[in-house]
Amino acid sequence: MPLLETVSSVIFVLAVILIWFMIAYQFILTVYGYVNFIQSMKEKQLVDERTYEYPTCSILIPAHNEAKVIGATIESMLELEYPKDKLQILVINDGSSDATRQIILDYAVVHPRVQLYDIPEGEGGKGKSRTLNLGVKAATGEIIAIYDADNTPDKSSLRYLVAQLLDHKELGAVLGKFRTVNKNTNWLTRFINIETLSFQSMLQAGRWQMHNVATLPGTNFVMWASLINALHGWDEEALTEDSELSIRIYQEGYKIKFIPYAITYEQEPEEWNVWIKQRMRWVRGNNYVIGKYFKALPKFKNRRLALDILYTLALYYVFFAAIIISDLLFFVSAAGLVSISLPGPYTFVWGMAFVLFIAEILLAISFDEEDSLGKIGLIIMMYFSYCQLWIYIVLKAAYSEYVKKEKRVWAKTIRFDTHTKTGGKKV
Repeated sequence: MPLLETVSSVIFVLAVILIWFMIAYQFILTVYGYVNFIQSMKEKQLVDERTYEYPTCSILIPAHNEAKVIGATIESMLELEYPKDKLQILVINDGSSDATRQIILDYAVVHPRVQLYDIPEGEGGKGKSRTLNLGVKAATGEIIAIYDADNTPDKSSLRYLVAQLLDHKELGAVLGKFRTVNKNTNWLTRFINIETLSFQSMLQAGRWQMHNVATLPGTNFVMWASLINALHGWDEEALTEDSELSIRIYQEGYKIKFIPYAITYEQEPEEWNVWIKQRMRWVRGNNYVIGKYFKALPKFKNRRLALDILYTLALYYVFFAAIIISDLLFFVSAAGLVSISLPGPYTFVWGMAFVLFIAEILLAISFDEEDSLGKIGLIIMMYFSYCQLWIYIVLKAAYSEYVKKEKRVWAKTIRFDTHTKTGGKKV
C-alpha cells in the first residue's frame, strides 16, 4: 500500500473514531436529558402544589439601544407571577442613543416596580459584564435574576426558578430554558431553533442529570445576591461572562441546576453576518474561559466540572478537527486523488455516525414537540450547511485570538421589531 494511501487510511480511521466518540457521548447525554425531562415534569407538579414564602428579587436587564424590544420585555416582567411587593425590575441603560431610556422612564412612572439605572457617562459601553457589575450595586433583592433585553418569559418562569433555590440549599443558581421566538422566519432561524433546543436537551438537561453540572446561559436564571457579591461580580474580560461565572460558582461549593419548565422566549439572528459575529463572540469567550482555568483543572475539587471543561475543549476543537479531516478525505477520495482501501466496514460505520447524529437531534427536539418527518430533511440540510459553517467560526476565532491577538470586544446582537405572535409567544 503506497505511503499516501496508508497515511490517508490511518487518518480516516482516527477521524471516524473521534466522530463516533463525540456523537455517541452526545447521544448518551440526550438519553439522560430525556430522563431529566420526565422527572422535571413531576417536579413542576410538586412545585405547583406547594406554597412558598418568596424572598425579595431584583431582575437585572442590561439595555443598550433596545428601543425595538424593551417595551415588550418590561411588559412581560410586569406579568410575572411573583409577589409585586417583593419584585424590583431594574433596567440598566448603558448609554443608549435611541429611545430606550425614555421607554423605561415611561413604564417607571406608572409602575413603581420598574426602575431605571443609568450607567454614568464614561463608565459604560464595555460589555454586558460591566453593565451588570454596575447595575447590581443598585439591586435590593435577596435574589438576583438576569434577563436579556429581548426576553419575554412565561408568567410562571421566575417563581419556578426561585422555588428551586428555596428547596435546595446546595444550589447557588438555577437556570431555565430559552426558546426561539422567530424560529419560522427563515432557514437560519430554523437551524438555530434546532441547535438551541438540542444544546439545552443534551448539554444542559443531560449534563445535569448525569453529572449534576449545568452552565449559566446568560439569561433566564437566578442566583443568591450574597453569592454574586461574594464572587465580586462578573469577569469584565469575559465575552461569555455566564460560562466564566458558572465555574466560580462551582468552585465555591455550590451547584447550578437546569429546569426545562421555566421558559423564556428570545430573538435569534435572522442574518448570517449577525450570526457569525455572535458565534465568534461565543467561541472567543469560551477560549478565554478555557485559557483562564485550564492550568487549574487538576486542582479542581469538583472533578466532574474539570471533565466538563475538557469536554468543551474537545467539542470545539477535537470534534471539529475530526469533521475537517473527514470532509477533506471525502472530497479527495471522491476526486480519485486518494484511495482508502482498508478491510472492515469503515464506510458503513462512518455513515451510521451520520444516522446517529440525526436520531439524537430528533430525540432532543422531541422534548419540546418539535420533532416531525419534515425535520429530518431540515437536519440533513443543517449538517451540510450550518454545522459546516461552525468550522469556519472556530478557525476564525482561533486566528483572531491567538494569531492576530485582537482585543475582545462585545458585539451586540441586532434586534428587530415584533408585533405578531411567533412561536406561540406574543412579544
